[in-house]
Amino acid sequence: MFITNDIRYIGVNDHQVDLFEGQYVVPNGMAYNSYVILDEKIAVMDSVDQHFGEEWLANLRAELGERKPDYLIVQHMEPDHSANIDFFMNTYPEATVVSSAKAFVMMKQFFGTDYADRRIVVGEGDTLNLGKHVLTFVTAPMVHWPEVIVTYDSTDKVLFSADGFGKFGALDVEEDWACEARRYYIGIVGKYGAQVQALLKKAAALDIATICPLHGPVLTENLGYYINLYDIWSGYKVESEGVVIAYTSIYGNTKKAVELLEQKLLENGCPKVVVNDLARCDMAEAVEDAFRYGKLVLATTTYNGDVFPFMKEFIHHLTERNYQNRTIGMMENGTWAPTAAKTMHKMLENSKNLTFTENNVKILSALSDASIAQIEALAKELA
Repeated sequence: MFITNDIRYIGVNDHQVDLFEGQYVVPNGMAYNSYVILDEKIAVMDSVDQHFGEEWLANLRAELGERKPDYLIVQHMEPDHSANIDFFMNTYPEATVVSSAKAFVMMKQFFGTDYADRRIVVGEGDTLNLGKHVLTFVTAPMVHWPEVIVTYDSTDKVLFSADGFGKFGALDVEEDWACEARRYYIGIVGKYGAQVQALLKKAAALDIATICPLHGPVLTENLGYYINLYDIWSGYKVESEGVVIAYTSIYGNTKKAVELLEQKLLENGCPKVVVNDLARCDMAEAVEDAFRYGKLVLATTTYNGDVFPFMKEFIHHLTERNYQNRTIGMMENGTWAPTAAKTMHKMLENSKNLTFTENNVKILSALSDASIAQIEALAKELA
């Protein structure tokens, strides 16, 4: 596949994977992207997952013909992109690997060698001249590993963005970009908003016509749309107006209260209500929703003097990813000593810029006139 006249796609689609990184459901598979720049010198941009080394090198050979690659540029050492470095270096013994100093430390850990006699160490602002194409390296530490670099080709105005602007899903499946890119970003990169913001500032100084990520489609049109979403996500801003209700329910009484709250929110003009049963939904999608919308209601039961396990896990996912700048309402249920709201408050106490609602809901076993009135008051406040 042609990206430009000189830049070709040589990546692979993975429809064997069921859980990406051992936790994210990927019904439409994954793409492991790699590119080759054909010039006086030939540079390959990253490798692919361990299961696809032969397919990857076959794709490369199809583009090279009788030529041999001069460089393998490694932007990110996570194994879905780096697993075939040693395979490549053994296949092409005259090639040189180009990467950051921290990446070579990781190569030693993964492969037992740091290619000391066949390497070029690059850092911020360093360049590599391929002939017509000049590559400039930009450091992107903790987006989302410490060794990451991204690469800018000033000739064709292409940004090779490592895991930035990536998404779940193989490239032979048509689907909306934003949904799976958001779930990918929040789940994998979400903790590192400040570092992504720093990278976006560097990227703003570049004239970019094409973004080539390590996952997902090559982006060539309306780049402002994608960059704006990344600015929203990494700035922990509200993307969409609405209320997310995340709940757990043991015998159905909390669920009934949640259904009533949803009804009252819509009656009060709330533009969007998203309800997630944390015991049954995709947890990553529930987390994605919490970061997308501006208001969140946490509804759960007191359980062993704590909160129900799925709710505890959900809040942990939020705080781990620096959840902030949101409005939080709470609904607790308990038969003899409801303490869930107090516990959830404590779990969120170190999160920045959270506004807690004045109206909250306390259910004693099942809905009553008092708790129904509290639900109506919470709905009015949130809507």
